[in-house]
Amino acid sequence: MTASPAPHRPSSSRTCRSSSPDSPPFLERGSRAYWHASLALLFAGYATFSLLYCVQPLLPEFSAAFGVSPAESALSVSVSTASLALAIFVAGFVSEGWSRHRLMTMSLTASSILTIIAAFLPNWHALLFVRALEGLALGGVPAVAMAYLAEEVEPEGLGLAMGLYVGGTAIGGMAGRVISGVLADFFSWRVAIGGIGALGLLSTLAFRALLPPSRRFVPRRGMGFRHHRSALAAHIRNRDLPFLFLMGFVLMGSFVTLYNYVGYRLIGAPFRLNQTQIGAIFTVYLTGVVASPWSGKMADVFGRGRVLIASLALMMTGVLLTMSMSLPVIVGGIACLTFGFFAGHSVASGWVGRLALHAKGQAAALYLLAYYIGSSVIGSYGGHFWTGFGWSGVVGLIAALLLVGLAGAVYLDRRERGTAA
Repeated sequence: MTASPAPHRPSSSRTCRSSSPDSPPFLERGSRAYWHASLALLFAGYATFSLLYCVQPLLPEFSAAFGVSPAESALSVSVSTASLALAIFVAGFVSEGWSRHRLMTMSLTASSILTIIAAFLPNWHALLFVRALEGLALGGVPAVAMAYLAEEVEPEGLGLAMGLYVGGTAIGGMAGRVISGVLADFFSWRVAIGGIGALGLLSTLAFRALLPPSRRFVPRRGMGFRHHRSALAAHIRNRDLPFLFLMGFVLMGSFVTLYNYVGYRLIGAPFRLNQTQIGAIFTVYLTGVVASPWSGKMADVFGRGRVLIASLALMMTGVLLTMSMSLPVIVGGIACLTFGFFAGHSVASGWVGRLALHAKGQAAALYLLAYYIGSSVIGSYGGHFWTGFGWSGVVGLIAALLLVGLAGAVYLDRRERGTAA
């Protein structure tokens, strides 16, 4: 349901409004500039996740082609996310003095080209090296995108804009897995990776053409270590932000671990699925396109803490359902976990931008640092649980992590309601 426009509100032809007479104007929800920014960052989210996770359905292919174990094969994901975590942390500081638009464009272009290069590499270690470089190149997108939205979009429209950005990551994650799985089945894993790289370049062109220039961001050059250290310490001392960083670790660690190893389970007995069939299952990623903007709206109505708790509970339900021996039930479980992940991530990432009173790029970088450390550490370590205990071991690891996340979400919910009271 859409609300009727109030007579005193600006018309849709106006692109922005000011938060105060002396401050630059926000991008107003419903304006052309608002939708251009939202669509541009949807393309950025798509490119980031498709480039980062296109190798995930190819892990069994890597095991066969290079003679590596499941845990070693998962390094093709983990080295990228680990280097991305480091790059994001640096980018959060660098972005305070650089053009947001230029930094994101350079990052997307370089990572797309590196993905195409990876398709031609002759050995396993060369592939891992280029995947690590790709993670470093992508570091200029996620934290800067979150900071751009938090700075430029009016508070009333931030939830939807952030949801569309996270929805773009859902589309990218789905497309990267499905397209690479189908291309690998019909051609080879090399064609699959090269095709995703080419699509990344096209997305970069769309992003560059659509994104409006920053209005409210003023680059601050010449800031020394002391400034960054004090800003970092302020974020850590904040009573709520560290718990949101924990949410990023839990959400992404659980999500990536399931997707890393469910392919090994479905390829084996009794399911015996091929790469195209497994790729088709990954279309449940599309639930994230719905979950992200929906959770932003629900958070405005019921509170962020409650939506975060519900998201983690849904993820727990989903991972437990994957213990079934029925393929439809397993697919339903993957869909529940995926929906819960994107809903929780959309709420948590947008919450960081609201709680950080200054240096929003650094706060977003800290959240994403924890987010991708969860992906690289838990995602890689889950291979040992798969090898040692089978699927029940992977489920046990994810469930334990989600219990920690639920405890943190309950704390955040109490803090939010206490502040409102």
